[in-house]
Amino acid sequence: MAVSGNAAPEYHINSVAKANPSEAFLARRYYVSGRVQGVGFRWFVEQVANELGLTGWTRNLGDGRVEVYATGPSEKLNELSGYLWKGPRGAQVRGVEELEAPLQIFSDFRIEYFS
Repeated sequence: MAVSGNAAPEYHINSVAKANPSEAFLARRYYVSGRVQGVGFRWFVEQVANELGLTGWTRNLGDGRVEVYATGPSEKLNELSGYLWKGPRGAQVRGVEELEAPLQIFSDFRIEYFS
């Protein structure tokens, strides 16, 4: 993948279809640790989640981790988990804690900025 200048790299997932509305939706919360802030990790998560057809959000935490809340079919959430372990170039993922979460409804996946 070539990146010129200050342009952000693009990530593409092969053969990804949007989530089927008839599939049962689940919610999961992920806490990603390692070198995951200041390397485009939230942007990476937003791109991957949108391509997988998931909804929810991602944000930085004060302790250096990145938190991800995602909803969608189990299969797509499992795919997201795999991508969280890889992260973007420059990230060094040391751990991904995955928890079941209460289902909340979102219209898209986005980066959140909480205080």
